[in-house]
Amino acid sequence: MKNLNAAGASLKIDANRLADFVLFTQRSCILNLSPELNKGNVSFPQFFLLTYLSSEEYLTMSDIAKKMGHSTAAATGLVDRLEKLSYVERTHASEDRRKIMVRITSKGVSLVAKMRTEIATDLAGILAGMDEDQADTVEHAKKAIYRRAIA
Repeated sequence: MKNLNAAGASLKIDANRLADFVLFTQRSCILNLSPELNKGNVSFPQFFLLTYLSSEEYLTMSDIAKKMGHSTAAATGLVDRLEKLSYVERTHASEDRRKIMVRITSKGVSLVAKMRTEIATDLAGILAGMDEDQADTVEHAKKAIYRRAIA
């Protein structure tokens, strides 16, 4: 029973360290992203939508609403604004013209790539200051989160 309690305590410590890491990096990344996104008049929800679109051939409006946790009307508003800024484009499906497919444009891909590079640079600085145990905790958590995300 003693080992089980020790394992649970160790797990809690690791979870708390990882939570601190996530909160710190999220805050740090968002602070760094904010001025850059403001230059292009892109909000955080719009940027998150662009990141989803950058890894897909296209998304439908209902796909977007589901991924963003919004109504279809709210998703349409996000897409409208991004389309006006030339970050996305809409096309109709050939098999059903009522189905609207949203694709990221090369301008949108460039913005996501630039922001991803800035985030990676920021994270590299954070990770460089970690000791081996901290780095192992992050790596194990990353693998577990990735497995859960694709399940």
